[in-house]
Amino acid sequence: MLLSSCASKEEPPINPDNMDFSISPGDDFYRFVNNGWLKNNPIPEEYSRYGAFEELEQLNNDRLNSLIEEITNDATAEEGSNRQKVRDFFNSGMNVEELNKLGHSPIQPILDDIWQVESEEDFTKLLAGLHDYGFRPFFRLVSAQDRMNTEMMIGSIFQSGLGMTDKDYYLKDDSRSLEIREAYKKMINEILVLAGYSEAEAKSKSEDIYSIEKKLAEASMSRIERRNPYATYNKMNINELRDISPSINWQLYFNARGLDIEELNIGMPDFINTVDLIWNSSEKHKLQNYLEWNVLRPSASFLGENFENTTFEFYGRVMSGREKPQERWKRVLQNINRNIGETIGQEYVAEFFPEEAKLRMEELVEYLRDAFKIRIEELDWMSDETKKKAINKLNLMNVKIGYPDEWVDYSDLEILSQPYILNVLEARRFNIRRNLDEIGKPVNRDKWFMNPQTVNAYYSPTMNEIVFPAAILQPPFFYLHGDDAVNFGAIGMVIGHEMTHGFDDHGRHYDADGRLNDWWTEDDSEKFQKRADILIDQYNNYVVLDTLTINGELSLGENIADLGGLSIAYTAFKLRLSDMDEVEEIDGFSPEQRFFISYAQVWRNNIRDQELIRNLQERPHSPGEARVNGVVYNMDAFYEHFSITPEDNRYIPKGERARIW
Repeated sequence: MLLSSCASKEEPPINPDNMDFSISPGDDFYRFVNNGWLKNNPIPEEYSRYGAFEELEQLNNDRLNSLIEEITNDATAEEGSNRQKVRDFFNSGMNVEELNKLGHSPIQPILDDIWQVESEEDFTKLLAGLHDYGFRPFFRLVSAQDRMNTEMMIGSIFQSGLGMTDKDYYLKDDSRSLEIREAYKKMINEILVLAGYSEAEAKSKSEDIYSIEKKLAEASMSRIERRNPYATYNKMNINELRDISPSINWQLYFNARGLDIEELNIGMPDFINTVDLIWNSSEKHKLQNYLEWNVLRPSASFLGENFENTTFEFYGRVMSGREKPQERWKRVLQNINRNIGETIGQEYVAEFFPEEAKLRMEELVEYLRDAFKIRIEELDWMSDETKKKAINKLNLMNVKIGYPDEWVDYSDLEILSQPYILNVLEARRFNIRRNLDEIGKPVNRDKWFMNPQTVNAYYSPTMNEIVFPAAILQPPFFYLHGDDAVNFGAIGMVIGHEMTHGFDDHGRHYDADGRLNDWWTEDDSEKFQKRADILIDQYNNYVVLDTLTINGELSLGENIADLGGLSIAYTAFKLRLSDMDEVEEIDGFSPEQRFFISYAQVWRNNIRDQELIRNLQERPHSPGEARVNGVVYNMDAFYEHFSITPEDNRYIPKGERARIW
């Protein structure tokens, strides 16, 4: 979903030099389109993968850096202004000499608090205080839309507290999991030593920490289980919450966080029950070791270089295969985007986002909406009753493009010329408080969940809206002055992709108003699942590395959105062509061929083995190659325009192709 405000003068939207005409489109369309680019663009040391997204992010970073340079050199920035906050945040992160000198001393008062607790009441207040600053031991409390009443916000508790990024790393005994597990334990030891403990003390503490995390992992819902929205919706009042976790003084916890809560959603009741058992049965010093680690680990990236390098060795090198960290200014910039993104987002939009791009996107969205309606009406597996509701949901789907109409007010956030980690914690506390203050209040439908400078897009099932930040509206996703074929194939597919998320295996459970509601007939649901099973089976058998395959269940939602998105975009493109005079070939490619080529080049990337393995286990998106080849060979129009025959390697008989939307 992504990229520049006009077509590059140096490179046309489709560059034949990036292609490989020795490869047949029927054998490997991904490499037919991208092999030249893949050969000429090895992965830079600081990346775990490098492709179209990363190319755009580099351009984006350079633009943001030019804004940062201007802001940091602005001696006239008014105290309390967004510019002052960006300047002091950035400068605190760039002061390496001071960071190395201070080490972990800025967070020592928090660590001291952990070791001074005595009573159960002290522990509860401590936990609340840690959560206020964005640390996440045991669980996390957030404000979210009530899925059964999407006009209101409700407090929601979800599982948390693991240092490794997936529960299976604690539980599986394959060689890769064992390698990651040992590297993680090594990182725990090394960070504890950097925090002043002896090797023996660090070893003893790390055993306590890992023991608690493993128990939490065993109780955690898997990523596939969490795709079921009904499984993670369990509304309870305080008394019901006490029934599953009687050892935690919830009223004291909520009071300590300044909250008056009568009912909330408990996403994972069994997990919270396990937290209660750990809370009740663990020796005091073991809980303290675990809480201390939950402060040290997420803080390490904002302390001195020794701490940063230690975390990079695990999260960067072992987990993702990166050979060196990104340049410091990029890391600090990412942190500004993550914590106070709309401060600089306003200046980014003013400088780099032309309003005419927004207008053209609005036109594209309506072509896609019209095309989706046509495709729903023509479905042979869905009843008329469900079709009417599906079209109503599509009609009511809200669209946001570019940037929010109302920006975040950072007046109450104090960013100072102080240690980097303290600015990070203040920003986190500000954002958490803003979120929790929404509990029990009406939903703010003007709110955005991505910054305008983010290279991405999203669909919100509870909002029933699709959102396209300014940064995605650049090549190779969007060409302000490009031909329709490349725009419908790239950003058109992204629009269709996000629309389809409202009707994938997860999003289809939400109605036109965003409520969790079973609005399909039973027969329609069964027919949908049969078609989804074909896609699951295809991706389960898609080999991407040695014998490793894609998890068809974990990736189902994204695969449905990819297939649906490109199918809808193609129908929209044909609608657009019907509104135009005859369109000629460009560089020997018909408009329809350029449509598919444009789509394929968006997903080009080289990826390290470690990152690929991690993606297969943790992430719902299929690898770039599969996002192309797993989709186009299911589309009849692709076969027609590239003359694909049964003799081609990837030919799928017509009756066996996946067709959903």
